[in-house]
Amino acid sequence: IRIFMPNIKLPDGSIRDYESNVSVAEVALDIGEGLARAALAGKIDQKLVDLDYVISDDKNLSIITSKDPEGIEIIRNSTNYLLAVAVKEIFPEAQIGLGLLIEDGFYYDFSYKRPFTPEDIELIEKKMHELSKNNSPIIKKLLSKKQAISLFNAIGESYKVKIIESDSDKENLSLYGLNKFIDLSKGPLISSTGKL
Repeated sequence: IRIFMPNIKLPDGSIRDYESNVSVAEVALDIGEGLARAALAGKIDQKLVDLDYVISDDKNLSIITSKDPEGIEIIRNSTNYLLAVAVKEIFPEAQIGLGLLIEDGFYYDFSYKRPFTPEDIELIEKKMHELSKNNSPIIKKLLSKKQAISLFNAIGESYKVKIIESDSDKENLSLYGLNKFIDLSKGPLISSTGKL
């Protein structure tokens, strides 16, 4: 019986053999501590994946850092996510809508009883800095569409339920959690807030 050991081919053509399944983060650390600190995600056969993605068979892998074009997108997507966390921590009654990347940044839709003021924006920015200094892990969960709808109904996020019901053709959805906050994201996102 052959026990399968993944061979990971890196962009420089070198191949790393592993005795068992290995995460993207573990490969980055195997290459070097500096790369592991800088790593934001992985690219496996042209698909972006989170650092905790587990490789179980032979793959081509690139480690994505902030120096890569995809790295900038991951940072923006993750910062946008952090924005939503900050808003919900300061204004728990705010409903979260869509968060999207645009050409030179990002935006998030919120529904709140009043418009946000410049003072609110300052509070939100301060909370985002605080969250990034905490270096808290951002945890990914895969849920079925039905489970995601049930979850967002339970926490009172009616806009999110409508978005899932109307836009999502997928049966499994990626959700990311930080502290008590959870939201949809196509990902990948950074593994911890300290990388922002």
